[in-house]
Amino acid sequence: MFKKTITLSLVLTCFSFFLQAQVAPKLTNVEGSEYQFEIIKSLDRAEVENQGSTGTCWSFSSLSFFEAEIERASGKKVELSPMFVVHHTYEDKAEKYIRMHGNLNFSAGGAFHDVSYVMENYGIVPKGAYTGLDETAKRHDHGEMDAVLESVTKSLKERKAPSTKWDEMISGILDTYLGKLPETFEYEGKKYTAQEFSKSLGLDMSDYVSITSFTHHPFYKTFDIEVPDNWLGKESYNLPLAEMMQVFDNAVEEGYSIAWGSDVSEKGFNYRAGLAVMPKDASTLSVEGADNKQFNDAGAFKYGDAFKKPVEELEITQEMRQEGFDNYETTDDHGMHIIGVAKDQNGKRYYIVKNSWGKSNQCDGYFYASEAFVKYKTINFLVHKDALPKDIRKKLGLK
Repeated sequence: MFKKTITLSLVLTCFSFFLQAQVAPKLTNVEGSEYQFEIIKSLDRAEVENQGSTGTCWSFSSLSFFEAEIERASGKKVELSPMFVVHHTYEDKAEKYIRMHGNLNFSAGGAFHDVSYVMENYGIVPKGAYTGLDETAKRHDHGEMDAVLESVTKSLKERKAPSTKWDEMISGILDTYLGKLPETFEYEGKKYTAQEFSKSLGLDMSDYVSITSFTHHPFYKTFDIEVPDNWLGKESYNLPLAEMMQVFDNAVEEGYSIAWGSDVSEKGFNYRAGLAVMPKDASTLSVEGADNKQFNDAGAFKYGDAFKKPVEELEITQEMRQEGFDNYETTDDHGMHIIGVAKDQNGKRYYIVKNSWGKSNQCDGYFYASEAFVKYKTINFLVHKDALPKDIRKKLGLK
Protein backbone atom coordinates (compact mmCIF):
# COMPACT_ATOMS: atom_id res chain seq x y z
CA MET A 1 0.00 0.00 0.00
CA PHE A 2 1.35 3.41 -0.95
CA LYS A 3 1.67 5.71 2.04
CA LYS A 4 2.12 9.47 2.00
CA THR A 5 2.40 11.96 4.86
CA ILE A 6 0.49 15.20 4.29
CA THR A 7 1.60 18.33 6.10
CA LEU A 8 -0.51 20.93 4.27
CA SER A 9 -4.27 21.23 3.78
CA LEU A 10 -4.74 20.75 0.05
CA VAL A 11 -7.52 20.04 -2.41
CA LEU A 12 -6.55 16.82 -4.20
CA THR A 13 -8.22 14.44 -6.64
CA CYS A 14 -6.06 11.38 -6.04
CA PHE A 15 -6.90 8.94 -3.24
CA SER A 16 -3.27 7.81 -2.99
CA PHE A 17 -2.41 10.83 -0.86
CA PHE A 18 -4.81 10.35 2.03
CA LEU A 19 -3.72 6.97 3.33
CA GLN A 20 -2.31 7.42 6.82
CA ALA A 21 -2.34 11.23 6.49
CA GLN A 22 -1.14 13.05 9.63
CA VAL A 23 -3.16 16.14 8.73
CA ALA A 24 -6.27 15.25 6.75
CA PRO A 25 -6.16 16.85 3.29
CA LYS A 26 -9.24 18.15 1.52
CA LEU A 27 -10.03 15.90 -1.39
CA THR A 28 -12.36 16.39 -4.31
CA ASN A 29 -13.81 14.06 -6.92
CA VAL A 30 -12.84 15.73 -10.22
CA GLU A 31 -10.96 18.81 -11.26
CA GLY A 32 -13.14 21.91 -10.91
CA SER A 33 -15.56 20.31 -8.45
CA GLU A 34 -16.74 22.18 -5.35
CA TYR A 35 -16.87 18.97 -3.30
CA GLN A 36 -14.38 18.91 -0.43
CA PHE A 37 -14.04 15.54 1.25
CA GLU A 38 -12.33 14.77 4.52
CA ILE A 39 -11.32 11.18 5.22
CA ILE A 40 -12.76 9.81 8.45
CA LYS A 41 -11.41 6.27 8.08
CA SER A 42 -9.25 4.56 5.47
CA LEU A 43 -8.39 0.86 5.66
CA ASP A 44 -5.48 -1.15 4.23
CA ARG A 45 -6.05 -2.79 0.86
CA ALA A 46 -4.23 -3.88 -2.28
CA GLU A 47 -3.83 -1.90 -5.48
CA VAL A 48 -6.81 -1.27 -7.76
CA GLU A 49 -7.10 -3.92 -10.47
CA ASN A 50 -8.78 -4.00 -13.85
CA GLN A 51 -11.33 -6.69 -14.69
CA GLY A 52 -11.11 -5.62 -18.33
CA SER A 53 -13.89 -6.61 -20.71
CA THR A 54 -15.40 -9.22 -18.42
CA GLY A 55 -18.39 -9.64 -16.15
CA THR A 56 -16.23 -10.83 -13.26
CA CYS A 57 -16.47 -7.87 -10.85
CA TRP A 58 -17.79 -10.28 -8.20
CA SER A 59 -14.50 -12.23 -8.27
CA PHE A 60 -12.24 -9.16 -8.24
CA SER A 61 -14.16 -7.40 -5.48
CA SER A 62 -14.50 -10.51 -3.29
CA LEU A 63 -10.81 -11.30 -3.53
CA SER A 64 -9.90 -7.67 -2.86
CA PHE A 65 -12.03 -7.99 0.28
CA PHE A 66 -10.41 -11.27 1.34
CA GLU A 67 -6.93 -9.90 0.66
CA ALA A 68 -7.78 -7.03 3.02
CA GLU A 69 -9.07 -9.54 5.57
CA ILE A 70 -5.82 -11.50 5.42
CA GLU A 71 -3.82 -8.31 5.94
CA ARG A 72 -6.10 -7.20 8.78
CA ALA A 73 -5.83 -10.51 10.61
CA SER A 74 -2.20 -11.44 9.98
CA GLY A 75 -0.39 -8.52 8.40
CA LYS A 76 0.34 -10.65 5.31
CA LYS A 77 0.03 -9.08 1.88
CA VAL A 78 -1.06 -11.48 -0.84
CA GLU A 79 -2.60 -11.13 -4.30
CA LEU A 80 -5.11 -13.86 -5.13
CA SER A 81 -6.20 -15.08 -8.56
CA PRO A 82 -9.64 -13.92 -9.75
CA MET A 83 -9.44 -16.17 -12.81
CA PHE A 84 -8.85 -19.31 -10.73
CA VAL A 85 -12.23 -18.59 -9.18
CA VAL A 86 -13.82 -17.81 -12.56
CA HIS A 87 -12.60 -21.09 -14.08
CA HIS A 88 -14.02 -23.24 -11.28
CA THR A 89 -17.25 -21.26 -11.05
CA TYR A 90 -17.99 -21.54 -14.76
CA GLU A 91 -17.45 -25.31 -14.65
CA ASP A 92 -19.84 -25.86 -11.76
CA LYS A 93 -22.38 -23.35 -13.03
CA ALA A 94 -22.42 -25.14 -16.40
CA GLU A 95 -23.06 -28.47 -14.71
CA LYS A 96 -25.95 -27.09 -12.68
CA TYR A 97 -27.38 -25.34 -15.75
CA ILE A 98 -27.38 -28.54 -17.79
CA ARG A 99 -28.72 -30.72 -14.98
CA MET A 100 -31.53 -28.21 -14.45
CA HIS A 101 -32.40 -28.34 -18.17
CA GLY A 102 -31.41 -24.71 -18.64
CA ASN A 103 -33.62 -23.36 -15.84
CA LEU A 104 -30.77 -21.35 -14.36
CA ASN A 105 -29.01 -18.14 -15.26
CA PHE A 106 -25.78 -18.98 -17.09
CA SER A 107 -23.61 -15.91 -17.57
CA ALA A 108 -20.36 -14.28 -16.56
CA GLY A 109 -22.02 -12.75 -13.51
CA GLY A 110 -21.70 -14.13 -10.03
CA ALA A 111 -21.95 -13.38 -6.33
CA PHE A 112 -19.59 -12.88 -3.39
CA HIS A 113 -20.37 -16.32 -2.01
CA ASP A 114 -19.15 -17.87 -5.28
CA VAL A 115 -15.64 -17.01 -4.12
CA SER A 116 -16.24 -18.48 -0.66
CA TYR A 117 -17.62 -21.59 -2.35
CA VAL A 118 -14.54 -22.00 -4.56
CA MET A 119 -12.11 -21.40 -1.69
CA GLU A 120 -13.90 -23.99 0.46
CA ASN A 121 -14.17 -26.63 -2.27
CA TYR A 122 -11.16 -26.04 -4.52
CA GLY A 123 -8.84 -23.70 -2.63
CA ILE A 124 -7.19 -20.62 -4.11
CA VAL A 125 -3.87 -19.68 -5.70
CA PRO A 126 -1.82 -16.47 -5.88
CA LYS A 127 -2.40 -14.32 -8.92
CA GLY A 128 1.13 -15.03 -10.11
CA ALA A 129 0.40 -18.77 -10.22
CA TYR A 130 -2.66 -18.34 -12.44
CA THR A 131 -3.28 -15.05 -14.28
CA GLY A 132 -5.88 -16.24 -16.78
CA LEU A 133 -3.95 -14.38 -19.49
CA ASP A 134 -1.76 -15.74 -22.24
CA GLU A 135 1.72 -14.33 -22.81
CA THR A 136 0.58 -11.72 -25.33
CA ALA A 137 -2.54 -10.40 -23.55
CA LYS A 138 -2.32 -7.29 -21.40
CA ARG A 139 -5.92 -7.20 -20.16
CA HIS A 140 -8.82 -9.58 -19.65
CA ASP A 141 -11.34 -9.87 -22.49
CA HIS A 142 -13.93 -12.63 -22.15
CA GLY A 143 -16.26 -11.61 -24.97
CA GLU A 144 -15.48 -14.58 -27.20
CA MET A 145 -15.10 -17.06 -24.34
CA ASP A 146 -18.47 -16.09 -22.83
CA ALA A 147 -20.17 -16.40 -26.22
CA VAL A 148 -18.66 -19.84 -26.87
CA LEU A 149 -19.60 -21.12 -23.40
CA GLU A 150 -23.14 -19.81 -23.73
CA SER A 151 -23.55 -21.39 -27.17
CA VAL A 152 -22.22 -24.77 -26.05
CA THR A 153 -24.22 -24.98 -22.84
CA LYS A 154 -27.41 -23.90 -24.63
CA SER A 155 -26.85 -26.56 -27.27
CA LEU A 156 -26.23 -29.23 -24.64
CA LYS A 157 -29.34 -28.48 -22.62
CA GLU A 158 -31.48 -28.65 -25.77
CA ARG A 159 -30.35 -32.21 -26.49
CA LYS A 160 -32.56 -34.99 -25.16
CA ALA A 161 -29.53 -36.74 -23.71
CA PRO A 162 -26.28 -34.74 -23.46
CA SER A 163 -23.12 -36.74 -24.09
CA THR A 164 -20.98 -37.97 -21.22
CA LYS A 165 -18.16 -35.73 -22.49
CA TRP A 166 -19.83 -32.37 -21.98
CA ASP A 167 -17.96 -31.57 -18.76
CA GLU A 168 -14.63 -32.14 -20.52
CA MET A 169 -15.82 -29.82 -23.29
CA ILE A 170 -16.58 -26.99 -20.87
CA SER A 171 -13.24 -27.43 -19.09
CA GLY A 172 -11.47 -27.52 -22.44
CA ILE A 173 -12.99 -24.19 -23.48
CA LEU A 174 -11.93 -22.61 -20.19
CA ASP A 175 -8.45 -24.10 -20.48
CA THR A 176 -8.14 -22.69 -23.98
CA TYR A 177 -9.04 -19.14 -23.01
CA LEU A 178 -7.81 -18.93 -19.41
CA GLY A 179 -5.13 -21.62 -19.27
CA LYS A 180 -5.06 -24.93 -17.41
CA LEU A 181 -5.41 -24.76 -13.66
CA PRO A 182 -2.15 -25.54 -11.82
CA GLU A 183 -2.02 -28.77 -9.83
CA THR A 184 0.86 -27.40 -7.74
CA PHE A 185 2.85 -24.17 -7.67
CA GLU A 186 5.62 -22.50 -5.71
CA TYR A 187 5.06 -19.44 -3.55
CA GLU A 188 7.78 -17.78 -1.50
CA GLY A 189 9.98 -20.86 -1.80
CA LYS A 190 7.35 -23.41 -0.80
CA LYS A 191 5.34 -25.82 -2.94
CA TYR A 192 1.55 -25.81 -2.56
CA THR A 193 -1.67 -27.22 -3.94
CA ALA A 194 -4.58 -24.79 -4.16
CA GLN A 195 -6.19 -26.36 -1.09
CA GLU A 196 -2.98 -26.17 0.92
CA PHE A 197 -2.42 -22.55 -0.01
CA SER A 198 -6.00 -21.64 0.92
CA LYS A 199 -5.56 -23.19 4.37
CA SER A 200 -2.30 -21.31 4.86
CA LEU A 201 -4.12 -17.98 4.57
CA GLY A 202 -5.94 -18.47 7.87
CA LEU A 203 -9.41 -17.63 6.56
CA ASP A 204 -12.51 -19.43 7.85
CA MET A 205 -15.39 -18.95 5.43
CA SER A 206 -17.91 -19.59 8.23
CA ASP A 207 -16.78 -16.27 9.76
CA TYR A 208 -18.30 -14.30 6.86
CA VAL A 209 -21.94 -13.32 6.53
CA SER A 210 -24.00 -11.72 3.79
CA ILE A 211 -26.34 -8.93 4.91
CA THR A 212 -29.34 -7.39 3.14
CA SER A 213 -32.57 -5.49 3.92
CA PHE A 214 -35.90 -6.23 2.24
CA THR A 215 -39.44 -6.56 3.56
CA HIS A 216 -40.69 -9.47 1.44
CA HIS A 217 -38.94 -11.81 3.90
CA PRO A 218 -38.92 -11.68 7.73
CA PHE A 219 -36.26 -9.62 9.45
CA TYR A 220 -33.58 -11.40 11.50
CA LYS A 221 -33.93 -14.49 9.30
CA THR A 222 -32.01 -15.63 6.22
CA PHE A 223 -33.22 -15.95 2.64
CA ASP A 224 -31.68 -16.42 -0.79
CA ILE A 225 -31.91 -13.09 -2.61
CA GLU A 226 -33.92 -13.46 -5.79
CA VAL A 227 -31.40 -12.18 -8.33
CA PRO A 228 -30.28 -14.11 -11.44
CA ASP A 229 -26.61 -14.34 -10.46
CA ASN A 230 -27.38 -16.12 -7.17
CA TRP A 231 -27.09 -19.46 -8.96
CA LEU A 232 -25.89 -21.23 -5.80
CA GLY A 233 -28.94 -20.08 -3.86
CA LYS A 234 -26.87 -18.95 -0.87
CA GLU A 235 -28.68 -17.01 1.85
CA SER A 236 -28.27 -13.56 3.38
CA TYR A 237 -29.29 -12.25 6.79
CA ASN A 238 -32.19 -9.81 6.54
CA LEU A 239 -32.01 -6.68 8.70
CA PRO A 240 -34.16 -3.54 8.93
CA LEU A 241 -32.62 -0.69 6.96
CA ALA A 242 -31.41 1.26 9.99
CA GLU A 243 -29.62 -1.80 11.38
CA MET A 244 -28.14 -2.67 7.99
CA MET A 245 -26.55 0.78 7.97
CA GLN A 246 -25.34 0.29 11.55
CA VAL A 247 -23.40 -2.73 10.30
CA PHE A 248 -21.80 -0.67 7.52
CA ASP A 249 -20.65 2.00 9.94
CA ASN A 250 -19.58 -0.30 12.77
CA ALA A 251 -17.57 -2.45 10.37
CA VAL A 252 -15.47 0.38 8.95
CA GLU A 253 -15.06 2.02 12.36
CA GLU A 254 -13.76 -1.27 13.81
CA GLY A 255 -11.32 -1.80 10.92
CA TYR A 256 -13.31 -4.23 8.76
CA SER A 257 -13.79 -3.55 5.07
CA ILE A 258 -16.88 -4.64 3.13
CA ALA A 259 -17.59 -6.45 -0.16
CA TRP A 260 -20.49 -4.42 -1.52
CA GLY A 261 -23.06 -5.43 -4.17
CA SER A 262 -25.16 -2.64 -5.64
CA ASP A 263 -27.20 -1.26 -8.50
CA VAL A 264 -24.95 1.08 -10.51
CA SER A 265 -27.27 1.83 -13.43
CA GLU A 266 -28.77 4.85 -11.66
CA LYS A 267 -28.46 8.37 -13.06
CA GLY A 268 -26.63 9.33 -9.88
CA PHE A 269 -23.90 6.73 -10.33
CA ASN A 270 -21.08 8.51 -12.15
CA TYR A 271 -17.80 6.64 -11.96
CA ARG A 272 -16.10 9.16 -14.25
CA ALA A 273 -16.98 11.90 -11.74
CA GLY A 274 -15.96 9.70 -8.81
CA LEU A 275 -19.43 9.87 -7.26
CA ALA A 276 -22.59 7.88 -6.57
CA VAL A 277 -25.39 10.09 -5.22
CA MET A 278 -29.21 10.20 -5.06
CA PRO A 279 -30.27 13.83 -5.79
CA LYS A 280 -33.73 14.75 -4.56
CA ASP A 281 -34.44 16.25 -7.97
CA ALA A 282 -33.33 13.61 -10.50
CA SER A 283 -34.47 15.84 -13.38
CA THR A 284 -31.28 17.85 -12.87
CA LEU A 285 -29.28 14.88 -14.17
CA SER A 286 -28.90 13.88 -17.80
CA VAL A 287 -27.49 10.75 -19.40
CA GLU A 288 -25.75 10.37 -22.75
CA GLY A 289 -25.21 6.88 -24.11
CA ALA A 290 -25.86 3.62 -22.29
CA ASP A 291 -24.28 1.68 -19.49
CA ASN A 292 -22.26 -1.34 -20.54
CA LYS A 293 -24.24 -4.56 -20.14
CA GLN A 294 -21.63 -6.09 -17.84
CA PHE A 295 -20.66 -2.82 -16.16
CA ASN A 296 -16.99 -3.36 -16.88
CA ASP A 297 -16.29 0.20 -17.98
CA ALA A 298 -17.49 3.65 -16.98
CA GLY A 299 -20.77 3.26 -18.88
CA ALA A 300 -22.83 6.23 -19.98
CA PHE A 301 -21.76 9.87 -19.70
CA LYS A 302 -23.74 11.63 -16.96
CA TYR A 303 -24.11 15.33 -16.30
CA GLY A 304 -25.60 17.56 -13.61
CA ASP A 305 -24.81 19.90 -10.73
CA ALA A 306 -24.87 16.97 -8.28
CA PHE A 307 -21.51 15.85 -9.65
CA LYS A 308 -19.96 19.29 -9.16
CA LYS A 309 -21.24 20.36 -5.74
CA PRO A 310 -23.22 18.86 -2.85
CA VAL A 311 -26.98 18.87 -3.39
CA GLU A 312 -29.98 17.80 -1.36
CA GLU A 313 -30.51 14.05 -1.58
CA LEU A 314 -33.51 11.77 -1.16
CA GLU A 315 -34.48 10.62 2.30
CA ILE A 316 -34.36 6.86 1.83
CA THR A 317 -36.95 4.65 3.52
CA GLN A 318 -37.42 0.91 3.83
CA GLU A 319 -40.47 1.20 1.57
CA MET A 320 -38.45 2.94 -1.16
CA ARG A 321 -35.84 0.18 -1.10
CA GLN A 322 -38.49 -2.48 -1.43
CA GLU A 323 -40.36 -0.73 -4.22
CA GLY A 324 -37.13 -0.31 -6.20
CA PHE A 325 -36.34 -4.00 -5.88
CA ASP A 326 -39.89 -5.13 -6.64
CA ASN A 327 -40.22 -3.07 -9.83
CA TYR A 328 -36.75 -4.01 -11.13
CA GLU A 329 -35.39 -0.47 -10.78
CA THR A 330 -32.85 -1.76 -8.26
CA THR A 331 -30.89 -4.50 -9.98
CA ASP A 332 -27.90 -6.64 -9.06
CA ASP A 333 -25.28 -4.95 -11.23
CA HIS A 334 -21.86 -4.69 -9.71
CA GLY A 335 -19.57 -5.94 -6.92
CA MET A 336 -17.14 -3.49 -5.26
CA HIS A 337 -15.04 -3.08 -2.11
CA ILE A 338 -15.78 -0.45 0.55
CA ILE A 339 -12.54 0.54 2.28
CA GLY A 340 -13.34 3.71 4.20
CA VAL A 341 -15.63 6.60 5.11
CA ALA A 342 -15.45 10.32 4.32
CA LYS A 343 -17.55 13.43 4.86
CA ASP A 344 -18.05 16.49 2.67
CA GLN A 345 -17.87 20.14 3.72
CA ASN A 346 -21.47 19.96 4.93
CA GLY A 347 -20.83 16.94 7.14
CA LYS A 348 -22.63 14.52 4.83
CA ARG A 349 -21.33 10.95 5.01
CA TYR A 350 -19.87 8.98 2.06
CA TYR A 351 -18.34 5.53 1.71
CA ILE A 352 -15.02 5.21 -0.11
CA VAL A 353 -15.34 2.50 -2.75
CA LYS A 354 -12.55 0.61 -4.48
CA ASN A 355 -13.64 -0.38 -7.98
CA SER A 356 -12.16 -2.91 -10.43
CA TRP A 357 -12.04 -0.86 -13.64
CA GLY A 358 -8.38 0.11 -13.30
CA LYS A 359 -7.13 3.55 -12.29
CA SER A 360 -9.34 5.06 -14.96
CA ASN A 361 -10.82 8.13 -13.28
CA GLN A 362 -9.37 11.11 -11.43
CA CYS A 363 -9.77 9.24 -8.13
CA ASP A 364 -7.36 6.50 -9.25
CA GLY A 365 -10.12 3.90 -9.56
CA TYR A 366 -12.02 4.81 -6.38
CA PHE A 367 -15.22 6.80 -5.89
CA TYR A 368 -17.39 8.25 -3.13
CA ALA A 369 -20.84 6.71 -2.59
CA SER A 370 -23.21 8.84 -0.51
CA GLU A 371 -25.03 7.35 2.45
CA ALA A 372 -28.32 7.87 0.59
CA PHE A 373 -27.07 5.92 -2.42
CA VAL A 374 -25.85 3.03 -0.27
CA LYS A 375 -29.12 2.92 1.69
CA TYR A 376 -31.21 2.83 -1.48
CA LYS A 377 -29.24 0.70 -3.91
CA THR A 378 -27.40 -1.92 -1.85
CA ILE A 379 -28.39 -5.46 -2.85
CA ASN A 380 -26.23 -7.17 -0.23
CA PHE A 381 -22.76 -7.07 1.28
CA LEU A 382 -20.27 -9.53 2.72
CA VAL A 383 -18.50 -8.84 5.99
CA HIS A 384 -16.80 -10.61 8.88
CA LYS A 385 -19.37 -11.49 11.53
CA ASP A 386 -17.24 -9.79 14.21
CA ALA A 387 -17.88 -6.50 12.40
CA LEU A 388 -21.56 -6.60 13.44
CA PRO A 389 -22.60 -4.72 16.60
CA LYS A 390 -23.12 -7.13 19.48
CA ASP A 391 -26.86 -6.51 19.79
CA ILE A 392 -27.41 -7.22 16.09
CA ARG A 393 -25.30 -10.39 16.24
CA LYS A 394 -27.48 -11.54 19.13
CA LYS A 395 -30.68 -10.89 17.17
CA LEU A 396 -29.30 -12.97 14.29
CA GLY A 397 -28.14 -15.78 16.55
CA LEU A 398 -24.50 -15.34 15.55
CA LYS A 399 -21.88 -16.41 18.07
